[in-house]
Amino acid sequence: MTALYWQTVGEGDRDLVLLHGWGLNAQVWSCMLERLTPHFRLHLVDLPGYGRSQGFGAMSLEQMAETVLAAAPENAWWLGWSLGGLVASQIALMQPHRVRGLITVASSPCFAAKDDWPGIRPEVLSGFQHQLGQDFQRTVERFLALQTLGTESARQDARQLKSVVLNQPMPSVEVLNGGLEMLRTTDFREPLAVLTLPLLRIYGYLDGLVPRKVAGLLDAMWPHSPSAIIAKAAHAPFISHPDEFAEIICTFVAENGIRPQNAQ
Repeated sequence: MTALYWQTVGEGDRDLVLLHGWGLNAQVWSCMLERLTPHFRLHLVDLPGYGRSQGFGAMSLEQMAETVLAAAPENAWWLGWSLGGLVASQIALMQPHRVRGLITVASSPCFAAKDDWPGIRPEVLSGFQHQLGQDFQRTVERFLALQTLGTESARQDARQLKSVVLNQPMPSVEVLNGGLEMLRTTDFREPLAVLTLPLLRIYGYLDGLVPRKVAGLLDAMWPHSPSAIIAKAAHAPFISHPDEFAEIICTFVAENGIRPQNAQ
């Protein structure tokens, strides 16, 4: 049986869909619920094959985006963290009329380092793909540990991420490899340059997976898209700095207006 896990909570009059990162599930947003539910109707999704969305095999980025979009409200804001940022970006590129605005968190239009583009070295991503088949759980834990390196609360944050993974069904090696393949091959730098939707990019200053240099390069490439860098955060800024993170989101959405709920 294949069914997408989808939970809706909150009292706000704006829909906000939250998409998690590689290896994780929607429980990763638990620290943000009390901060965001007064302002938004939150849609918490386990991406196909992750967490409680069981029964899905490896997908292309397009297939994953189509599967998630099919269950989504018509005119939502979309927030994607890391790999979830690629899924949300794919949705905005495929069906811009369905997207009120886009927020990416610790995400890059091109995760792999290329020429003068900063990112994850391709051999590192290939190494993770190879290691998944040998020691599945340890590989996932290593990747999670990389996400919190350098923060004042690194150990605590890493434990929180690990508990999110262990408290729900684990993705299959096939699904995790498919996600790493998306990180390794996707390059949205040019397609997103012409996107006319509101687009906010949030980064962690200490992030070792999406270097802060990406923010400055995209500021120049995408002048329509503001960026925010959280000073002492790494790859999971909403876990280490939840109040600052919530304030950035609420301010950006308020500044970009509210489209009436009955608008088509």
